[in-house]
Amino acid sequence: MSTSSVSKGCFVFKPSAKKKKKTTTTTTTTPSLESHFSRGCEGAESSETRFKLCQDLWSKIKTDTEVLQDELHRNILDSLLDFTRKCSSTRQHSDWASQMRASEIPTAALVLGVNVPDHDMTFQSLSDLLQQSVTPHVASVQAKECGALKHLMKRVLEKFMGAVVDDDDEEEEEAEHVSTPLHSSMHCSLSALCDWYITKTKKSSSGTPGRKRSSPVKDEPSQPPVVIIFKDLEAFNPTVLQDFILICSRYIERLPLMFIFGIATSPSTIQHMLPYSVSSLLCVELFQSLSCTQHLATVIDKLILTPHFPFKINGKVMQVLISIFLYHDFSVRNFIKGLQLALLEHFHSQPLSVLCCKKKEALPNVMQLSQSDLERIRQLPSFKRYVEKQESQAQVSLMTDDAHLKEVCRRLIKDLRKYHKNYYPILRCLHTLTSSLPRYPLGKQIRELHLICLEKNVWENEDYQSAMKLLKMLAKDELNASLQKCADILQPVKSKKLKNALVQLEEHLARFKQLDTATAVAPGGEESITSPAKKLQKKTDLFQLQKTLLEMNESRRAKKLSPFEILRNEALDFIDTLVKSHLSPPESQTLHEVCYYTSSAAVRRHLNAAPRTSIQTALSTPYYYLQNDSLKTEDGTVSNAAPDICIAYKLHLECGRLINLYDWLEAYSTVVSAAEGNHPASDNFGKVDEVKHARFIRAVSELEFLGFIKSTKQKTDHVARLTWGGC
Repeated sequence: MSTSSVSKGCFVFKPSAKKKKKTTTTTTTTPSLESHFSRGCEGAESSETRFKLCQDLWSKIKTDTEVLQDELHRNILDSLLDFTRKCSSTRQHSDWASQMRASEIPTAALVLGVNVPDHDMTFQSLSDLLQQSVTPHVASVQAKECGALKHLMKRVLEKFMGAVVDDDDEEEEEAEHVSTPLHSSMHCSLSALCDWYITKTKKSSSGTPGRKRSSPVKDEPSQPPVVIIFKDLEAFNPTVLQDFILICSRYIERLPLMFIFGIATSPSTIQHMLPYSVSSLLCVELFQSLSCTQHLATVIDKLILTPHFPFKINGKVMQVLISIFLYHDFSVRNFIKGLQLALLEHFHSQPLSVLCCKKKEALPNVMQLSQSDLERIRQLPSFKRYVEKQESQAQVSLMTDDAHLKEVCRRLIKDLRKYHKNYYPILRCLHTLTSSLPRYPLGKQIRELHLICLEKNVWENEDYQSAMKLLKMLAKDELNASLQKCADILQPVKSKKLKNALVQLEEHLARFKQLDTATAVAPGGEESITSPAKKLQKKTDLFQLQKTLLEMNESRRAKKLSPFEILRNEALDFIDTLVKSHLSPPESQTLHEVCYYTSSAAVRRHLNAAPRTSIQTALSTPYYYLQNDSLKTEDGTVSNAAPDICIAYKLHLECGRLINLYDWLEAYSTVVSAAEGNHPASDNFGKVDEVKHARFIRAVSELEFLGFIKSTKQKTDHVARLTWGGC
């Protein structure tokens, strides 16, 4: 195998899978939360408490997310399970129609959407459910593992049979170096899979003495299907897929195969990838999963718009997470990762986050605050505004008396919790009333209304005022239905203020019902009540609608309001009062900094990374990442103790378009000699030995791999520089 490179050296190539004695599974580990908290935190006891609180919230978010994902995918997974059971039972029938369908390969086309990072969790749940209740023979394959037909065949057989499979095209030289394999070796063909399947089904049907059969196996057919899941259908080579389907169709009588195609774009992908001669061998049934936007709306509703999670994010952080979702990958999984990142950063950077917990834990934590924590509370902007509103004597007590401050903080934390308990139900009530209005003045999704409320007083917004005007023109039935939904939202809330609000709202609904009774006695009033709304519904032109609204305003001033209009205005004024009482922005609440994470720049920097900037920062300023004091230097310089690639990168910045490799090596050797402590006047200073030469070659090869230089044909002992400018 030939290799083209700037430097001549030794290159290592990964051996084939046949040389591996056993299959190893690599697991990716993320840095622990505890190690993250141990860096730069003041106070060991406070750090430990915050770490525990963060870990508990992290675990709860993860658990609730998994439960939510299972609930959202429950319908589609149940449908797929029914499909596999039905296809398996079809082979048991003897009628002509069933035999015709049995000659085709049952195929489920599962359209999951473009949110590819979320697909793994869905396929894992599907695979687990199939193995538990339908068949133990389930294999999942990806396109990156199956570039050729033999690779696809080999991967499928290895997944099912759990053995190393021989390839006929392997080089004979490799066989000489292979020791005795730990697994039995199989021939790469479907006939071997058929023999294995027959052996397995005979064993399972005969059973073993003393073995108890579990409940899922009770309903398992005598010939369980062999399910192959293609996770990313669009990424497969069409020729490879066609050949594999043609081969499988010849074994369908001996092997009850079944395919599941994971599709990210459109069901028409099957027609585009497979000609009719191949697609006619499949019996395809379409399954559509929940859209990623609906999935995100549910996640935001359950994890963010709820008082059960004390941790909150402000409007800017939420906009960053939503914009990354909408303009990058549509991944709900990555959205949750961003939320967890904000949680970790908040508890790490905010020492007062020890108060961001549930009621049972927060109040004792207030009394255990240290002197430094109390001083931090006094420096909070929201607390300073609170102190300025107090009388002079109270101000002195708050700034000097620690015991008094703890009692006040205890009460303020309770008020902040009550604020959240009242905020979210009223937010849902307002969204229920305004989401049915034309052109959605306050947004179609509740998250849009939530962002408006986070920025400023929503009742000062022009869209809110126009929405209230439109609500005052609703017909009786529509208004009754919306107010009844609001009452249903307030029903389970335990807050005293909202219980009183529910009583008043039910009184308004009762008065509307009394008005219905009076209208039934005098039917002439109904026409006068609903006629403005009917008149509005007939007008579709914007100019005519504006003209009609102006005429209605003038006529309303001239004539006396009807009983329905009086009740409608009273009910909406009551809703307006609730909004002004409970939907003030979080920044208006004292000690909101304890629960709200506000650093949108940090979230954007972590989630929306720029690889080129990060690489150049690491090479030019290695201290930024390594945090080693010996690497601290002035701006524009690199320490001679820096890694070899950083020294080579800094030297290459001082060169022009073409770099002489020998001059570059001499300069590198001089810098490294200074790092080794050699005296400049000594004979060995700057001398190139074998070790320095090898280190230089490795550094140059790494720079070439990163794309900073390349070999050139103009001069054999030169390389061309590819990048210009700094970070």
